[in-house]
Amino acid sequence: MESGVKISLVIAGTIVILALLGAFMFYSIIPSPLKGNTISVNGNSNIKVSPDLVSIYFNVETNGSTTKEANDANAEIVDDLLTSLVKLGFERKALETMSLNIYEDQRWENNRYKSYGYKASHQIRVVMDSSETSKIGEVVDSGVDAGALLQWINFELSNDKQNEYKAQALKEAGQDAKTKATAIAEGLGKRLGDIVSISTSDWGYSPWNLYTASYGGMREDVAMAKQATTNIQPGTQEVTGYVSVVYNIR
Repeated sequence: MESGVKISLVIAGTIVILALLGAFMFYSIIPSPLKGNTISVNGNSNIKVSPDLVSIYFNVETNGSTTKEANDANAEIVDDLLTSLVKLGFERKALETMSLNIYEDQRWENNRYKSYGYKASHQIRVVMDSSETSKIGEVVDSGVDAGALLQWINFELSNDKQNEYKAQALKEAGQDAKTKATAIAEGLGKRLGDIVSISTSDWGYSPWNLYTASYGGMREDVAMAKQATTNIQPGTQEVTGYVSVVYNIR
């Protein structure tokens, strides 16, 4: 009986020792703010970029007594727009569908919903190179003549350019954070240690709006849009990167 108790105590003691050794090794290897002093810094970057795309957004809205009737009417306008763009020299891939919705047009009247058939809404983006701004007027006319409503016109970055500038902005933000942390550590008579944690709020980028329709793309807006974009050049804009870094100092 005593022998069994002794064996149990030995096993329990061994488990406790191994657990303490494991905890010691863990806290020796993994950097932790509890092990010493830390400093937190924010890194920022601002880079000048040139947009490589012009995007013109249209919305095609059609009605019908059935979903098919509304959709068929919508498809006819979109096809007319596509045909016009092809005649202007655009490839079919220049016309992108951003959203397509078909729903029952219900309105609240006399304390109940009344159905007015169905509505199809198709948002379309026409994309061209930023060097082709002279074609903006022709594209606007093509969309409106086909029956589409002009929404807005933007200078934008392609996906490839977004990825390129994102990497550059975040890299420079990281370098800025390290420079700040090094200076702070040296000012305190310390040396910069290992990184404890890194976080980022990504980077700042929004399309640069050239024109937004005031009346849902009516004819009076079209003339204003064409005038606003006459001889306009993309120029350069700023994109920003942000990171937050915590360092050990010793």
